[in-house]
Formats: sequence, structure tokens, C-alpha cells
Amino acid sequence: MSTPSGKLYVLVGKNFACVKIAGRANYVSTPDFKTLLGELTGKGYRHFIIDLSECVLMDSTFLGVLAGFGLKMQSVTPDQPGIELFNANKRVAELLENLGVARLFKMTGGALPLPDDVKTGTPEPANPTREEITRICLEAHQTLIAINPENVARFKDVTQFLAEDLKTLEKSK
Repeated sequence: MSTPSGKLYVLVGKNFACVKIAGRANYVSTPDFKTLLGELTGKGYRHFIIDLSECVLMDSTFLGVLAGFGLKMQSVTPDQPGIELFNANKRVAELLENLGVARLFKMTGGALPLPDDVKTGTPEPANPTREEITRICLEAHQTLIAINPENVARFKDVTQFLAEDLKTLEKSK
């Protein structure tokens, strides 16, 4: 039985935003995740907690978007980690390490301390087109390659396929 695609939940406080991912963090949930992060940074949030306590696995597309966001937040807040990955399971932690992106995040665990002024919600779905999903997938894998040259061998064929698919989709408009 396959695990359903990840669900996103958001908690916002005065000085932080927490995004919880439950289930599989994969290319299907990635557009919603990317949109949500953009909205939260647009509202001025600079400290993020990504709650992975219920995230069973993470694919390379989701990880590439997360890593790209980690790079962006490093440039915004270079003196402190802008993103905490909270309660990542062993499989996800190993993936972060193996792909060379763990250094972009502060890894934390335990009980999530929440202040009283927290607002909760479930973000609206982004409803991306196939072209948008393909573009996000391509950019995510290009990010992983840019961060760690060892990822070229892992994702060269994927990026080539996605680039060709994106060209075809753009031409068919």
C-alpha cells in the first residue's frame, strides 16, 4: 500500500512560521510547499521550523525546493540558520546528508515549544499545471546539482529528461 502524498499544515507566531509535513514530501506536494514558503516570506517571516515528525520520506524534488529555500534564507539571515528541520527521521536525515544539503539547516528534535500567540491553518492548494510542476522539478534538481557537484551523476539524466519535457510542454501552448 502506498503512502499518500504529503499534507501541509502551518502554524504562525509573531516571530516564526512552522510548516508541518505529514506523509510523503514529494513532487506532488512540492508546488503547495513552494507557494506557501513564498507567501510566508512575503509576509515578513524569516525564521522557519519545518516539522518533519510525520514526514515518512522526502523525494529529490521536494528536497531540492527545500534546499533552495535554505540557500535563500542563508542570504537573508547569514548570522543564524533561518530554517530548523524538526524531528527528521533517520531516512530523511541520511538523505539530507548524502545529497550534501544538511549544512543548510539546523537539525532539532524533541517537543515543539509553541508560544500562546500561534495561529494554525491548512494552506490552499496551488493547483499547478503540468508545465509548472515540470519546471519546479527541473529547478529543484538543478539546485541540488549546484549545491553539491557529486549530485551531477545522480541527477544528470533526470534534469535532461525534465528539460526536454519542459521544452515540449512550452511548444505545445
